[in-house]
Amino acid sequence: MGGLILALLSLAVFVFGQDVLRLGAAVSLSGKYAKEGELLRKGYELWKETVNRKGGIKVGDKTYKVEIVYYDDQSDPKTTAKLVEKLITQDGIKFILGPYGSAQVFAAAGVVEKYKALMVQGGGASSKIYKQGYKHIFGVFNVAPDYGKNLIDLAVSLKPKPKTVAILYEKDIFSEDAARGALKEAKKKGLKVVLFEGYPKGAQDLSSLMLKVRLKRPDVIIGAGHFKDSVLVVKQLKQFKINPKFLGLTVGPPLPAFVKALGKDAEYIFGPVQWTASFRYKDPLFGSTEGFVKAYRKKFGEDPEYHAAGGAAAALTLQLAIEKAGSLEVDKVRKALLEMKEETFYGVIGFDETGKIVTKPMAVIQIQGGKPVTVYPFKEKEPVYPKPKWN
Repeated sequence: MGGLILALLSLAVFVFGQDVLRLGAAVSLSGKYAKEGELLRKGYELWKETVNRKGGIKVGDKTYKVEIVYYDDQSDPKTTAKLVEKLITQDGIKFILGPYGSAQVFAAAGVVEKYKALMVQGGGASSKIYKQGYKHIFGVFNVAPDYGKNLIDLAVSLKPKPKTVAILYEKDIFSEDAARGALKEAKKKGLKVVLFEGYPKGAQDLSSLMLKVRLKRPDVIIGAGHFKDSVLVVKQLKQFKINPKFLGLTVGPPLPAFVKALGKDAEYIFGPVQWTASFRYKDPLFGSTEGFVKAYRKKFGEDPEYHAAGGAAAALTLQLAIEKAGSLEVDKVRKALLEMKEETFYGVIGFDETGKIVTKPMAVIQIQGGKPVTVYPFKEKEPVYPKPKWN
């Protein structure tokens, strides 16, 4: 009995006359995924400040202000697992906001499941996460194969229709998953796949791969990786004078740092996104998609992209489930998540029995005039195609 009381006290504490609900997050604030991890943290922080300003999370007849305990996982999945275990066993936190990266989410998921805590995440898209039979993991990212599928679907809709495609990918669970989504869709849509090849994680030079690509002269190039990979691929395509009609890369193009890193070389590159500011949904916390965008601009002085939106959406989803459950018991909140079908700034949130989101669309952006604009399936602007040759 004493242990149960202690656990409840550690989950929701009473500070200076106010009930506080503590959540935990192990996020990449250093290492390879630091840029993406910081964007995810910004989404969490905007949600936290907004919900606290509006009085907090209502649980039955009580209201809780929110605190988030952060640890830096240094972009290392093993560290992620250790820190999530610390959050649960030492800090007494049962509700976890996910890390960035599919490998990190996968590592955290096993720990969350072991201790029967609950994680809602907006940082990992590998379909492998949802094939383990876990009951306590929910994700607001469409699965990785959709990234590749959306790029191919856009490419084959353009005129003149491309005929050949080369697919390059980093050898990690997200990137290969996204690449296989592109491969499957390319075959389905009649494109000839002239190259499908991976490269090691952390690669600094892709010269041998670029020589193969140049020999194949594909109309379409799809690159599946993370931010640093996307920058490297662009630099080396230009170096080797490889000029595809369509260049689509995962993760990198929507990030503000992509254009900063590449300047004009970022122009006309496509990127699949979980969310864009052109979505038009109502929202119970921010009022609407537009309201979220305005709140983000006001706080951070920049436009939000999908990593930040995914973070805010994951936290908001957990909030809505807690409020619907009217309880801080994990099983009751989990049941509320499984029954959820809620419209938010991010789209309609609803999950299947594996914890995978099944109710929201993805989109594709293209860099035009130094900024990402939505070009598919709904359009802020028409896509520029074929891509002009490198200057």
